Order: sequence, then C-alpha cells, then structure tokens
Amino acid sequence: MQPRTPLALCVLLSQVLLVASADDLDCTPGFQQKVLHIQQPAEFIEDQPVLNLTFSDCKGNEKLHYEVSSPHFKVNSDGTLVALRNITAVGRTLFVHARTPHAEDMAELEIIGGKEIQGSLQDIFKFARTSPVPRQKRSIVVSPILIPENQRQPFPRDVGKVVDSDRPEGSKFRLTGKGVDQEPKGIFRINENTGSVSVTRTLDREMIATYQLFVETTDVSGKTLEGPVPLEVIVIDQNDNRPIFREGPYIGHVMEGSPTGTTVMRMTAFDADDPATDNALLRYNIRQQTPDKPSPNMFYIDPEKGDIVTVVSPALLDRETLENPKYELIIEAQDMAGLDVGLTGTATATIVIDDKNDHSPKFTKKEFQATVEEGAVGVIVNLTVEDKDDPTTGAWRAAYTIINGNPGQSFEIHTNPQTNEGMLSVVKPLDYEISAFHTLLIKVENEDPLVPDVSYGPSSTATVHITVLDVNEGPVFYPDPMMVTKWENVSVGSVLLTVNATDPDSLQHQTIRYSVYKDPAGWLNINPINGTVDTTAVLDRESPFVHNSVYTALFLAIDSGNPPATGTGTLLITLEDVNDNAPFIYPTVAEVCDDAKNLSVVILGASDKDLHPNTDPFKFEIHKQSVPDKVWKISKINNTHALVSLLQNLNKANYNLPIMVTDSGKPPMANITDLRVQVCSCKNSKVDCNAAETLHLSLSLLLLFSLLSLSGL
Repeated sequence: MQPRTPLALCVLLSQVLLVASADDLDCTPGFQQKVLHIQQPAEFIEDQPVLNLTFSDCKGNEKLHYEVSSPHFKVNSDGTLVALRNITAVGRTLFVHARTPHAEDMAELEIIGGKEIQGSLQDIFKFARTSPVPRQKRSIVVSPILIPENQRQPFPRDVGKVVDSDRPEGSKFRLTGKGVDQEPKGIFRINENTGSVSVTRTLDREMIATYQLFVETTDVSGKTLEGPVPLEVIVIDQNDNRPIFREGPYIGHVMEGSPTGTTVMRMTAFDADDPATDNALLRYNIRQQTPDKPSPNMFYIDPEKGDIVTVVSPALLDRETLENPKYELIIEAQDMAGLDVGLTGTATATIVIDDKNDHSPKFTKKEFQATVEEGAVGVIVNLTVEDKDDPTTGAWRAAYTIINGNPGQSFEIHTNPQTNEGMLSVVKPLDYEISAFHTLLIKVENEDPLVPDVSYGPSSTATVHITVLDVNEGPVFYPDPMMVTKWENVSVGSVLLTVNATDPDSLQHQTIRYSVYKDPAGWLNINPINGTVDTTAVLDRESPFVHNSVYTALFLAIDSGNPPATGTGTLLITLEDVNDNAPFIYPTVAEVCDDAKNLSVVILGASDKDLHPNTDPFKFEIHKQSVPDKVWKISKINNTHALVSLLQNLNKANYNLPIMVTDSGKPPMANITDLRVQVCSCKNSKVDCNAAETLHLSLSLLLLFSLLSLSGL
C-alpha cells in the first residue's frame, strides 16, 4: 500500500482539481475565491494595494459595487483592496460584499498577525513551502467550509470538497450531522463519489452560525471504513440586520443649571449581526432635537458608548426661561462603524429638565385686607403668591406661617393645594367688644429648601389687616348650667332661683326678657323681667321626666336688638327624696299542692320607688287573717324578702291572703296587697287547678323563681 499523502499536499491537490474542473463548467456568479488571507505588514500604507479580488456576475459586472466591513479599507472598481489611511494594526476579519443587479456574493479576508489559521488553504500552502510535512494519521482531509449567508439562487451550489487519498475503489463518502440527517435536515449534502459538499438553500447566520458535520467513507454495504471526521461549516455574516433599540421608552432627567458635560442618560442599540465584525459595530448620533431652542445642539451623544451629555452652558439650562422644559431627541444607531453603507435604526429619547428651587415665592402685594363678623369662623381671605418654579414640585408649593399678631391662636393659615394660595381662617370666634382690629404678619416659604445662592427676601412676607364687624350677640346666662337643689313635693309657687343673663354687646344699651324654652313636666314659670323661677306644680322625684333625681329645664334670654338675639340657659334641679311612695310586693299569685309535704308557698319580695332611708328594711305581716291563725305563716328572710308557708294542708281551692308591707320612712308608709294562693290537686305528676282560674305554675317552679329573685338582690 502506498504511503499516505501529507495533509497540505492533499488539500493543494483538491484545490487544483476544483480550479481545473471549474474551467470546464459554465460561469458561476460570485467571487472566484471566497476566503483570502492577508499577512499583516508592519503598516498598511494609504492607497497602497493590499490584494486583488475577482468577482463576476457572468453578465459583464455592470454597476458592480463593493462594500467593506471595515471603515479603514475600500475596494476600487477593478477589485483592488486598498487602505484608506496608514494603519499599524487592524487585527480583525474583513468581509467584502460585491453586488450587481444580477448577482451578489461575499468574500472573507482574514488579517493574520503571524499566527497560523487552522484549516486555511492559504496558510496550508505557506506551511507546505516552509516546514517539513508531518505524516497524517487519517486519509480523509477536510477543511472548514465558509459560506456567506443570504446567498441567492441557483441551488444547490458547491461550497467545498472532502479528499481521501487512500479511499478504496468503490467506497463512498457519507455526510451526517445537524443540517444533513438531523433537523434542520437537507441543508447540506455530499457527492458520495467525488466528495463535493453543496448547500441546498439560503443560510441565515442569525438562526444558526455554525454547523458541526461529520464525514466518513463507507463500503458498498454501508459499513464505515474511515471516520467520522469533523467538518465545520461557518456561516459568514452579512450586514442584514438593522440596529434595534429594545429597552424603550427612553426618558432621562437633568437638573436645570447643570454643568456642561453632565451625563443625562445612555442609549444602546442591539444588532443581531456578528459582533466580531463591523456589521454589528454601532455608532450613535443625534438626528433631530425638538424644540431647537435656545440652541439646536443642546446635547451630544458619544458615538461609541451612547452616553447623552449636555453641551450648553448652565445658564441655557434654565427651566424657567425655556419654551418647553422637555426635549425629544431622535437618536440614530448605524452599523458598519457609522459608514454610509451601514444600516440604521432610530429611537426617541425624552429629556426632562428638572426644576430646582432657584426662585423664592413672592406675595403679589405687600398688604391684604379682610373683614369678619364677630363670632364667625372660617376662611376670611386668600393670600396670593408667585413662584416661577415647577408647579408639580416642592420648589413651587408654598408653606405659610403667621409670625406675628396671633397671641390667642385665633387664626390659622393653610395652603390651597390647587392654587398655592394661603387660606387665612378664623378658628376661634373674635369679639368686637374686645378688639375691632387685628394685624397679622405672614411669611411664605417653599416645601423644598432654596438652593444655596438664593434666599427669601422682603417679598416673602406680607401684612394682613383684619376688621371685626359688630353683630347683635345673644345674651349669655351665668352660670350655665344653673343648679339648684329642692325637696320634692315643694309647695306650688315656691321660688327656686333667679337667673342672670348679660348682653355681650356692652356698647349697645339693650334690655333683656326671659321665657321658658323647655319644661318637659310643665312645673316651672319665669318672670320675664327679673328672671325669677317658681313652681307651677308639685315636683315629683319619681316622675319619668326626672333622671337620676335631676330635672332639666331650658330658658331663653332675648335682647331688644333689631333683630333681637337670643341666648339659652340650662337649669338643673336636683330633687331630694320624700317618703311619698308606699312599698309593694311581688309576686301576687302562688300555687301549692293539696298533699304537699313541703308546706312552703312562696317567697315574697318588696320594692319602693323612694330612696334610702325611705325604703328597706321592709316589714311583712299577714293582715287580719279571716282563717284560723295556725293555717298561714310569714317569716322574714332578709330586709327585702319574706317566706309565706302553710302550717297544714288545705283542700283544693283559691285563697286570698292579705299581705301588709311597711317601709322604713319617717313616717313609714304601708301597703296591703292580696296574695292569691291556688291549692291544686297533684296526682301522678299532673297538676289540676281547675277549681280556680288557670295558672299553670307548679309550686316547685314558683319557689325557684322566688329564690332566683332573692339571689339577685
């Protein structure tokens, strides 16, 4: 078996075969050579040819136009690549795009700074000429395939070739991997006999930038003879994506009076093209500024970073003198490092000139006048101020303070949030007779502090002159309320007291008349001239109009003004108790079984409307028994309760037992009440009281009720 051919020689032979075969084919539009390598010199000299490119559209190259991805180079119409200026170091890949009305293609130019580029045909040629050729372990020789994206028809088109110098006769090439037999399938294929690799459709680098394929040789049965060997397909970027601003809206703020060069905001765009090429190398500029006053160039944008800064003097950034404190900038991002051939994208930047408190508020006049009726409260005058700062900020909002003339705290001032005016109010009624005039000194400040070089001046204070108007005030009772203590049942016509009301209008000589306003029980009368109050009926402490022994009445004092004014006074009469109510017992009905072993009948309680000592202890006794003395018995339990019991069983019937209860008043009062006792038949847990009016309470329940009443005392 012959020794294997070195890698470089195999690639060289394959390239020669490709060129030879191309001469025999019809013209294929595009660059004659897709990938070229440039050895970087010490310096690229301006206008010195670097290399020649050959492009043909197979129709005469009419209107041929070249574009270079770097702004430092250009391609002349004859295909000569030249530098636009002296450059000592570039260090990047260049792409040259050629276009005519009939065809377009792209070539890759790799600038080599002394390092080998693996897989490069140009570099392999150098290696073969200058170095010993190492022996390869594999006979399958592959080189990376570079394909421009967005190629047009015709398809399929050959893009590379795999060489196997020791391939046995009858063996075949097989290509696998993503883009062949894996999704997306069918993009690449290989001629199983010649090893030519072709692409079947247009590629999009932004979708897939590289394809990792594998090449192997197989026998006629499909068995692998050699491989698989990796084959990398690199999609060469074209400038087919515009820059996009994705993070909007873009709103920046800068304080008025900021120094020149103050950074306002940063705007950055995104370009989906290859970031390692000029296709994604962006440059920024301001296309338009609205409004264009006071300068059409208020701002500058760093072309590389996208930082927007101020470029005018601080004096021009005065929010109060600007027509509009908001600017809109149309920002343009252009790829290809800003060359005319680059694609562009735009966005709007809104810049707001923020206010600072560089203007103090000033009263619109030095003195304000106000009038108010005595006794009235509320807003009496609105104080107006002017402030040139932004109405939406604390630099404009006013805060008012009364600094003199308000010792009694009769006045308050608050800010109207809509108008910024100071609303001066009376919060404590004024008295004309005490003072008919008031003078206040008011100062105004902002919520936010002033900037250091601005201060509050004389215009930030104002004087308010207030005139109090005299009104006819109603008479005032003194004291109010008026209080008196009397025994209940005092005789009719008894004098309780003489009320006293005075007229606050001391400068007016007016008379006062009195009348009853509210007397719920109708017990009182008042002398209209001198105010003497006497009784017209007996006072009763136990009346429903009396609460906690106090009776309340209202009186009017009316002056002789025009119209007359009225004052109201309250009289509180405390009524002391008299023993004028007899006690009463409860309950007044009871029942007992005719054969009961427990002869207790009922526990009686007593109550009295009077107060102690005119109530308990109560005395209970049976009054004038009409039955033998030994039938009924009453026993004291405590000061308010007694037990009624039988001394023997009685026949079924109704009995009325007179009970007399006496209180402890001096003199005492007594009351006699009949206790109705029903003696019932109690057989087999059934109670029969039909001999009397129906009352279905068993003796046990009645006793329980009585005990509960007793325990509640």
